[in-house]
Amino acid sequence: MIQVLIADDQTLMRDGLKTILELEPDIAVTGLAADGEEACAICDTRKPDVVLMDIRMPVMDGVAATAAIKKRHPSIAVLVLTTFDDDESIVQALKNGAIGYLLKDIEADRLIQTVRDAAQGQFTWPAMLAAKLTKHLCANVPALSGRLAALTGRERDVANLLAGGYTNRRIAQMLYLSEGTVKNHVSSIYSKLGIYDRTAAALALRRALDK
Repeated sequence: MIQVLIADDQTLMRDGLKTILELEPDIAVTGLAADGEEACAICDTRKPDVVLMDIRMPVMDGVAATAAIKKRHPSIAVLVLTTFDDDESIVQALKNGAIGYLLKDIEADRLIQTVRDAAQGQFTWPAMLAAKLTKHLCANVPALSGRLAALTGRERDVANLLAGGYTNRRIAQMLYLSEGTVKNHVSSIYSKLGIYDRTAAALALRRALDK
């Protein structure tokens, strides 16, 4: 069962998301929060698998709450959900550890699937936002075309999954490796590519590998 926390300052939005998610047999809403501080407190006690986090909330906004939750509970997947197509907030939330970013006009079926993907450790970058993220996060990233050749075969396997937005834990499961081995491969990939931010690396690799 996927345990989900919904953090949004609008009661109608919280209740609506709860209704949609709880129609699914494999998803349960474990808590509702009206601001970032409340979301952090619920995460401390209930440790949900996934948090749906609004960006603009009183007391503590979703960007700051994401950073606090990921610092204390790295295994919790945070999905930023907002009505604002705000470049700066997108970048900061991802840098703070969010596993994905969704706009609130997303269709219910897509929302449910994204929650399931997040619980499995898969990043979500909507196509409409990918170009903006790449522009902001990869502005100072070196060209990768020549650097990819320096990767070993196993590093290339890891890089492909990293580009797909998977976490180290999920990559380890998919490649039948230990999480520590995957972490070492990722560190080597960073060194060879000259990129040390996971989100920037994933976006840059996706762009380079698609060519």
